[in-house]
Amino acid sequence: MKSYEEVRCGRPHSIAAGGCEARAEAPRYLAAAVVAALLGALTACSRPESAAKGSAVAAKPAERYAMRGEVISLDAARKVLVVKHEEIKGYMPAMTMEFAVDARDLNATKPGQRIRAEMIPSKDGDFRLEKIWPDEAAAAATVAAAANALRQDTHTRGKNAYREIGEAMPDFALYDQEARVVPSGRFRGKQIMLNFIFTRCPVATMCPASTAKMMLTQKGARDAGVPNIEFVSITLDPAYDTPAVLKEYAQTRGIDTQNFSFLTGPDNAIKDLLAQFGVIAELEGELIKHTLATLLIAENGQISHRADGSAWEPKDFVAKMKK
Repeated sequence: MKSYEEVRCGRPHSIAAGGCEARAEAPRYLAAAVVAALLGALTACSRPESAAKGSAVAAKPAERYAMRGEVISLDAARKVLVVKHEEIKGYMPAMTMEFAVDARDLNATKPGQRIRAEMIPSKDGDFRLEKIWPDEAAAAATVAAAANALRQDTHTRGKNAYREIGEAMPDFALYDQEARVVPSGRFRGKQIMLNFIFTRCPVATMCPASTAKMMLTQKGARDAGVPNIEFVSITLDPAYDTPAVLKEYAQTRGIDTQNFSFLTGPDNAIKDLLAQFGVIAELEGELIKHTLATLLIAENGQISHRADGSAWEPKDFVAKMKK
């Protein structure tokens, strides 16, 4: 088993100073004590709205109700969706009504689409939708079946869940930034450059740096004429990173999504992928502590290269893609 010194960051660090990154390849076995020590040293990416507010009294959380329905129409000027929803148990019967939404959710929905979301009533009698997900039966069944198979695979592999270089990547099915189901088989016969990020990560040397380098690698691969290459970023934070959030993240950065997919899905599927790709992450409410890993997967589906942390160079990945 590798020692803590082999996997800890290579420089003095503190959470207040922005934390650190793991620089060595993730070990196959980590004793509980080592994991605890390592997670204590990982970068703590606190979500922006969780910053201290200078008050000892916590605000009362808003009431939230699970809702399913079909989008009938949308009003872009008013940022309103008209939804024919099913019964909201414990709150209201099925009916058609207006809901306020964020611009990004408005941009990601269309008439005729089935959705599931969290409904939040206001004191003024208005209603708002947040955390909007696609809810087409066939797509949901595909994602759920893949998540269950991945869960079983992770359980069966046990201590060997972490996949070494030379092993095949695990099978999965997740939603992309356009709310389309993306099975891992879609990438068969192509090289894949893959990492894990989350959209609210505020530490410049972590997820933002990793995304910027993925973009540079995408451009470098295109300039070098690398064929059949796909770029994939999987969220560490599926509770917040819905397809609409990921779409906004890509659009804000001007990312070319022709061969760059941002994926999200069931929490258990994300956790299993983290385990199998050797990314250590601990989600604690409004706090995420995690390592970074960027992987290159060959056309045959085998992991051919990985770089831990964000100190890797795009040109090195492009060179390996050309081999």
